[in-house]
Amino acid sequence: MNVLFEEDGAFKTGTIVADNDSSLQVDTASGKRVKLKAANVLLRFAAPGAGELLAQAEAEAAGIDTEFLWEVCGEAEFGFEELAAEYAGHKPTPVEAGAVLLRLHSAPIYFHRKGKGRFRKAPPEILQAALAGLEKKRQQALAIEHMAEALKAGRLPPEFPPLLAQLLYKPDRNRPETKALEAACADCGETPEQLLQRCGALADTHAYHLGRFLFEHFPDSKGGTDFPPYADAVDPDDLPLADVQAFSIDDAHTTEIDDAFSLQMQADGGMRVGIHIAAPCLGFGPESDLGRIARSRLSTVYMPGRKITMLPEAVIDSHTLAAGQTVPALSLYLDVTSDLRVLGHETKIEAVPVVANLRHHDIEPVFNAETLAGGLADFPWRDELKRLWELATVLEAGRGQPSTNQNRKDYNFRIDWDTVTPHGQGRVIIEERPRGSPLDTLVAELMIVANSTWGALLRDAKIPAMYRAQTAGKARMTTVATPHEGLGVDCYAWSTSPLRRFADLANQWQLIAHLRGEKPPYPPRSADLMAALRDFELTYASYAEFQRGMERYWCLRWLAQEGVTEVTAQVLKENIVRCEEIPLVLKATGMPTLARGARVRLAVSAIDLMAAEGQAGFIELLGTDGADAAIDETGAEEGAG
Repeated sequence: MNVLFEEDGAFKTGTIVADNDSSLQVDTASGKRVKLKAANVLLRFAAPGAGELLAQAEAEAAGIDTEFLWEVCGEAEFGFEELAAEYAGHKPTPVEAGAVLLRLHSAPIYFHRKGKGRFRKAPPEILQAALAGLEKKRQQALAIEHMAEALKAGRLPPEFPPLLAQLLYKPDRNRPETKALEAACADCGETPEQLLQRCGALADTHAYHLGRFLFEHFPDSKGGTDFPPYADAVDPDDLPLADVQAFSIDDAHTTEIDDAFSLQMQADGGMRVGIHIAAPCLGFGPESDLGRIARSRLSTVYMPGRKITMLPEAVIDSHTLAAGQTVPALSLYLDVTSDLRVLGHETKIEAVPVVANLRHHDIEPVFNAETLAGGLADFPWRDELKRLWELATVLEAGRGQPSTNQNRKDYNFRIDWDTVTPHGQGRVIIEERPRGSPLDTLVAELMIVANSTWGALLRDAKIPAMYRAQTAGKARMTTVATPHEGLGVDCYAWSTSPLRRFADLANQWQLIAHLRGEKPPYPPRSADLMAALRDFELTYASYAEFQRGMERYWCLRWLAQEGVTEVTAQVLKENIVRCEEIPLVLKATGMPTLARGARVRLAVSAIDLMAAEGQAGFIELLGTDGADAAIDETGAEEGAG
């Protein structure tokens, strides 16, 4: 005697070896002996053979109309043999009964299981809903197939444009568009980025990298950077006018000019030095529209060729220290003797007339270490710059720490967006600018004086602020006045870049409230200030990481643009090297064991702009001069930064 039974969700057959009423020993068709409970047996049969029943039943089940079977069965619960007898019109054969069982089991939306071998027909409304769901899945599968075929052919399906950012940066694997993209990528052997670029969804690789940043950091604006509606800043109209002629020192592309300087010579040979910082916070407070915008963005985002400002351009334009404008400012005046000792300081809230914006590329050729040593030629602001630089060197010596890293190089990236290259819109120019020039020292030292002086002023008044601290080599933000060992100052509150950093803006609100004798916006132990500090530190670090990533991208693009096949580099560690001509760090294959600082020549073998990765292989050792010397990878924290 043979039996049909169910095990682990599958139907099986076997021959009875021993029948103990409540249990059976059965040799299955596969040759395995199993012990079964009698209650688990669905059907006992003598013929056909155990190995033949299921095959014959499956063949016969294929001819049974499921819908007809549903129509003829009653509303009550039933066993499969009962329905098989009604369907066949006679006592069913084992094959006929098995065929009905298989058909019932294969149609769960028509027949709900109620036990072993027992079923109940699905109610009409539930069946219709289930059939509609099946049809929806069928249509979705067809849509996925059509979208995948279009992608493989290099065409962008019309469903894709509104979802491009999500598909690229945070795909939802439940969406049919994602399934279509994954299927097409699997068939083509391409990444989603490569396939979508081939379909014309990405302008170029730069758009891909920028788009990821915007998707992550500007989600509310759906990847855009427009500002929401806001009430304009309203500056006080009764500020005293400063009796100075202020000038700024910045690179050519700076539009958020936060700081400027002035110098008034005294009859005794001393001087009164003015450090003038833009004061946009006089026109709006933390709870204003602009205050909330600044709190949301927290910093200007910088990248080669572009930036995303913290404040709207109209607000920047009316508060930047641009030549020809008289703008609200927070001024720190230093009283300096003829031998460059600082006797005292005074802070004022005033309107400052700006008469000049000096640019690095214009001034550095005539004002540098060589021209200072050999004698300066005649040029505008020569005497003021020289005297301020002399003061800066004394201030630097007094701190015992350099304000800039003399061994580190800076690089300027210029992007000509009007030029189209084979690699996308924009041609990059990378120019080296050594750090630690006299202009750098001048600006950095005066910013350090302002940030440390105002930080101490807030500390002594017991008014909380956002301080930048550094102890044991670790820099961090804190609301407690803590030394900055890297700069050699007792405390350091970022206050000199309020147009582009929220920390400086918040500190300026606190400082101006103190100067006016008003209640500060952020009182002691302010939860709002602590939350803002945490958000600022994380966001500022994230923006800086993005800037470094985009600089790496443009370095790789420069290599591709210029057709560079070989580069010289210095070893940082093991197979990690830094190029000498551009600020690019690479992993090099085939590197021998070399000392840190050794110079090598590398072959550039592959550049992947989508992944922002480059491959290079070792060619030869150029020299070991300077090997084991310190190679700065981070640079000192500048006061002007």
